[in-house]
Amino acid sequence: MKIEIISGSPRQESLSVRVATYLQKHLSEITDAEVGIIDVREYELPFVQRVWTSVDAVPAQWKELGERMFLADAFILVTPEYNGSYSPAMKNLLDHFPKQLHKPFGIVTASPGAMGGMRASQQMISLVAALFGIVSPHMLIVPAVDKKFDAEGNLTDPAFFKAIELFTNEYIWLVNKIAVKQEKQVLQPL
Repeated sequence: MKIEIISGSPRQESLSVRVATYLQKHLSEITDAEVGIIDVREYELPFVQRVWTSVDAVPAQWKELGERMFLADAFILVTPEYNGSYSPAMKNLLDHFPKQLHKPFGIVTASPGAMGGMRASQQMISLVAALFGIVSPHMLIVPAVDKKFDAEGNLTDPAFFKAIELFTNEYIWLVNKIAVKQEKQVLQPL
């Protein structure tokens, strides 16, 4: 099982990447999944000119990213809020790989403000539907992210763990119902 966490902030001093880092560590501890982070800061993708529908269609300079996107069984999208929506850099990355048919998605938003990116989370539900993914209804909304996670992605507010636990438990349940079931169906004889 491969889960890719897409950290959607292009900012060098990203606060939301702290949450992505924490989730990678946490999910690696509580599951046997291979959990990676695709950080948009590491991929200077051009604006979409054509979409990539298979690994073979991905240009050589983006092949490693393409393999990770196509081989992922599930995703978690982590974004700050930009003017009431999600990160344009994350949207650009996802626009290059538009069809993630039947893959489970977790939605995580983070902000130093009191709303935690709530408006962005609502926009991301539509984004996942457009990707043909299946969104977990339990989202992780992180207000005051700078007070909950340190720069290394460690949780500094133990009271917030209950929200993380609810999100990860429900996300894992969804992944087990969808992605694991799909693997079994592929392996069953016709």
